[in-house]
Parts: sequence; C-alpha cells; structure tokens
Amino acid sequence: MTARRFDGRTAVVTGAASGIGAAITAALIAEGANVVGLDIDEPGLRKKAAELGEAFVPVVADVTAEDQIEAGIGAAAARFGRLDAAFNVAGGSRIGAITDLAVEDWDFTVDLVQKSVFLCTKHEARLMRDSGGGAIVNISSLDGRIPMPGGSAYATGKAGVVMFSKNAALELAPHRIRVNAVLPGLVDTPLVAAIMGYDPAKQMFLDRIPLGAAATPEQVAAPCLFLASDDASYITGTELVVDGGWEVSNFPNLAELAS
Repeated sequence: MTARRFDGRTAVVTGAASGIGAAITAALIAEGANVVGLDIDEPGLRKKAAELGEAFVPVVADVTAEDQIEAGIGAAAARFGRLDAAFNVAGGSRIGAITDLAVEDWDFTVDLVQKSVFLCTKHEARLMRDSGGGAIVNISSLDGRIPMPGGSAYATGKAGVVMFSKNAALELAPHRIRVNAVLPGLVDTPLVAAIMGYDPAKQMFLDRIPLGAAATPEQVAAPCLFLASDDASYITGTELVVDGGWEVSNFPNLAELAS
C-alpha cells in the first residue's frame, strides 16, 4: 500500500510536463497531494492533466519570467488556499566552449537553471509563510560539483542552486520553511536523449557509474519527496547527491590493470 504522506497538501512543481518533474508530480498525487504544475510545454501539460485528473492543475509558464511565476504559484492559492511543498525542477542548457560560447547562450542557461530557482523560491516562500510553513526542494545537478567540458554555464548555474538553497534555508527557517537541494547524476530523461540513444557515448557515462545504470526519473523523485515530507522535518540546508555513486568514481580503477 502506498504511503500517503501528502494527504490534503498542496504542492507546486516546475518542469512538470516531463522527466523528473513529471515523476515528482505523479508520486505526489499518488500520496494524496494536489499539484499545480508549471511548464512552458503546453501540449505536455495537457497530456499530464488527462492522465492525472482533478488533483493536477496545469499552468503554462516561463520560469524565467517573474510575472508568470507569480501568477502560476498564485494558482495554488486560488485553487487550494495554501502551499505546503514546492519542487523547482525546470532546467536545460546550451553548451559550448568558454572561448566560443555566446553571451546569449550563457544567459539562457544561467537564467533557466539558477535565476528561475530564485524567482520560484521567492514566490513559493511568500505563500508558504502565509500557510504556516512548508518545504522547498531545488533540483541542482552533480555538475554543480563536477565540471563538465562545454558546460560551464550549466555547471556554474547548478552550483549556484546549491548555495542559494543553503542561503534560503537560513533565511526561511524562522518561517518554518525548509529548503534542500538534490543533485542528480545521469537520469534517463528527454534532456539526455542524445546520450542515451548513442551507445558509445552512453557507455562512457555508464563506465563511470558504480551502480551501472542511469537513474529513472522515479529514482530521483523518491528522495525529493522524502526531503519535502515530515520524515525529513529536521533536515534543511543540505544537499543530497543521487547519482549511483558517480561522484566517487572519477579516479581510474587501477585494479583492472592487475587482472
């Protein structure tokens, strides 16, 4: 029987139309929550609404535009009267070598992965403060700790998400709002379809992951829900790496030379 840790609670999820955001949304609803899902992908949101029913409220929004974020999060208050949990998942990147990367591509990436988390947290926290508290989970990335060739903007933005989450945890604790960050490694989502669909590239990644596989979105959603639940009521300002051991595997396995 599925635990229902979120019965009667309301959550906001950004990037709710696909990938990790969609998995978090489905898991929340399975545990009794009402979810306001923000995404720029209107067809994807419509599809999720058809699948998930009345517990899901789709809101088309650009998470880099503050007015759209404020309106989208306000939909939670208008429909359900409160906000108890928020998951800031939306992301993406434009890659390129530092010497070639256009400033527009840098701005696009950093705005999407870092500025959006600030803007969403700002408005989520205002509503949570009025609701008596809550929990915010921000999706960073293992790239926030480990640099990625061609991914300077993405890695920088994701590193910023970690520090921002710690700062938010400090500032928002008096309002009974907890803030934590989750740092996924390789996750089988549309954003990495090019890697997962090309066996040589895929194998290069899998060779670095001790558990030998990419995560499913559901395997990332589960620890996110834990951090937003009462099970984690004394956890705030921390970062949880969900990467199959990738972070600890970067040193070459010299034991293979002796075999």
